[in-house]
Amino acid sequence: MKYSGWPDPGELVVGKIDEIEDFGVFVDLEEYEDKRGLIHISEVASGWIKNVRDHVREGQIAVCKVLDVDKSSQQIDLSLKDVNDHQRSDKIQEWKNEQKADNWMELAFGEEIEDEDYTAIANELIAIHGGLYEGFKQAAIHGEEALEDTDLDDDEIESIVETARENVSVPYVNVTGYVDLSNPTDTGVDGIREALEAAEGNGEIPEEVDLEVSYVGAPEYRIKVKAPNYKTAESHLEESAQRAVTAIEGHGGTGQYHRERRTDDE
Repeated sequence: MKYSGWPDPGELVVGKIDEIEDFGVFVDLEEYEDKRGLIHISEVASGWIKNVRDHVREGQIAVCKVLDVDKSSQQIDLSLKDVNDHQRSDKIQEWKNEQKADNWMELAFGEEIEDEDYTAIANELIAIHGGLYEGFKQAAIHGEEALEDTDLDDDEIESIVETARENVSVPYVNVTGYVDLSNPTDTGVDGIREALEAAEGNGEIPEEVDLEVSYVGAPEYRIKVKAPNYKTAESHLEESAQRAVTAIEGHGGTGQYHRERRTDDE
């Protein structure tokens, strides 16, 4: 996806060096439609420059800082020397992430999606999360909840969440669920305690997974899972709840797993 507008002064942009002249370098902006900028020779590198080609080459991908934008003359002035290594690395990673997200949009909605529809969906993600990649990332972590403030319809949200959870890698994912436990039999509290211990895994939870069970309000208990990815987190959440339900039913009690909280706020 390319933006149809103009970059702002001070913004970092990714461009491909298209033409090299003695006075400077022309750059096609990769993130903006039909936009081209100029790096004056004095902004290519610090110090005296004998030959511009000693510093850049045609076809090179470069991160530049926008110095000035003159829409009336269609001119964008850029600087290469004002971008440090850290900024360059971060911007290139951000750009690559947005390219990934562009591919995920095609996976979610098909290659034949109309430009107008694509733009409308993309703008919803950008408005809420600041970018396509961040929108998919949040959808992978939080599911439909991450998109509830958008104007996307249920089918669009489902497609984004499904695609995100199949393709986005995030450092850690947090998921939460709830289990209701009741035990009117003679084992009473002891039976519930045993069910909660079963939910916590009896010391058999993998090292890379954090699982915590806490009391919310009778008969509801919260299960929180932190794991390296969504599928692992979701699997351990469901298994934890099932262990608790099985244990309480073994005492003659009842148990029910659900994703949304039912008791009043604490």
